[in-house]
Amino acid sequence: MTQPTPPQIALTMGDPAGVGPEICLDILADAELGEVCQPIIYGDLEVLTHCAKTTRRPAPDPTRILSLTSGLSFNPGTPSATTGQASFQYLETAITHALSGQVQAVTTAPISKDAWHAANINYPGHTEVFTSLTNSSPTCMAFFSQTINASLVTVHLPLREVPLTLTTERIKDVIALTRQALQQQLHREPHLTILGLNPHASENGLFGDEESRLIQPAIEHQRSLGANLSDPLPPDTAFLPSHRKQTDGYIAMYHDQALIPVKTLAFDTAVNTTLGLPFPRTSVDHGTALDIAWQKKANPRSLREAILLAAKLTEFAPPL
Repeated sequence: MTQPTPPQIALTMGDPAGVGPEICLDILADAELGEVCQPIIYGDLEVLTHCAKTTRRPAPDPTRILSLTSGLSFNPGTPSATTGQASFQYLETAITHALSGQVQAVTTAPISKDAWHAANINYPGHTEVFTSLTNSSPTCMAFFSQTINASLVTVHLPLREVPLTLTTERIKDVIALTRQALQQQLHREPHLTILGLNPHASENGLFGDEESRLIQPAIEHQRSLGANLSDPLPPDTAFLPSHRKQTDGYIAMYHDQALIPVKTLAFDTAVNTTLGLPFPRTSVDHGTALDIAWQKKANPRSLREAILLAAKLTEFAPPL
């Protein structure tokens, strides 16, 4: 029997001033990954070559790099408008190629939101770019790992805007996207734990009404479609070991409600993904780590896990 061709994964280099170039070099040197996928770096050959010399890594294979910029002037550890524009170009090209079928998935190394702002790129993060450039709706940010899975109803918002942004429809959409993704991975109906917004999940209305007014109606609607869901649980106890054993995925109302437990329990292994896109998209669960950039201190484990999940989610991937 002919073995399936490993899927091609577009791996964006991220901000050149951060740890992206280093961990991309580590991926290029990872022979085992070649058995399940073909990562192609969307970045800058000159930057990667310079980074390899600086960090005493093997020189990169030019045939595995789509070099989209050249002559960049920047200092490692210091993002700028130049590095922000470059990282956005890598991302934009990868999305275009994924939409046209030239690659089967996209995995992203970290970008600097400050650098994007300096370059007048008006997106708060990767998720919003993928959603916009693919014309996808609805989408949501989710994190998957062997320890904990969580999806976010709202993402990059000031905390004061979260209760003003929550809607029953949005909560229903995130539940549906998460349920579908976990059905694909687990091959069964997942149990989802729904987190309340307020302390003690409002204590029967004492500390707010979002649980009864917005969250519970979304739960009841999705239950009518067969979803296995909890009622809104207090976030301060929902992540105890006894609850985690019964939970396949969490639905969080805002960013830190999910990211604090995810990064505490699975910092190096959790994978950031965007649900609802026409192709798999995954990412590391950490930032640019500017304080250790280009010092041979960066750990590529999260990026490796992200690439493996991207490969697993493609219909072309061989069994893992």
